[in-house]
Amino acid sequence: MGFNQILTLVGLIISIVAVFFAELAAYSGLLLVIFGLTSGFVSPIADLTGRMAYTVAAVAIPVVANSLDVIPGIGMHLNAIIDNIAIMIAGMVIANFLLAVKDSILPSSS
Repeated sequence: MGFNQILTLVGLIISIVAVFFAELAAYSGLLLVIFGLTSGFVSPIADLTGRMAYTVAAVAIPVVANSLDVIPGIGMHLNAIIDNIAIMIAGMVIANFLLAVKDSILPSSS
C-alpha cells in the first residue's frame, strides 16, 4: 500500500468517525484539507481531464449529498460523511491547481 493510498484511507476513516464524535469534528476539516493537500502534492494529477474531473467532483459532490438529507435516520450522517470526503478532494484540487500555476510560471527543468 502506497503513501497516497494510506492518506486516502486515513482521510476516509476521519470522514466517517468525525460525523459521530464531536471532539474530532472540530478539527476534521483541517485534517482533511491537510491530507488532501499532501495527497495532491505527493501524486499530482498529470492530465487536464483528470484535474477537471476532480474539480467538478469537489464542487458537485456536496450539492448531490445534500439531497440525502431526506432519508430518515441516516441521511444527515451520509450527507456529512460525503461532505467530509469532498473537503479532502478540495484539498487535492487546490494542490493540483497550485502545481499547475507553478508549472505555468516557472520554466520546466528539462
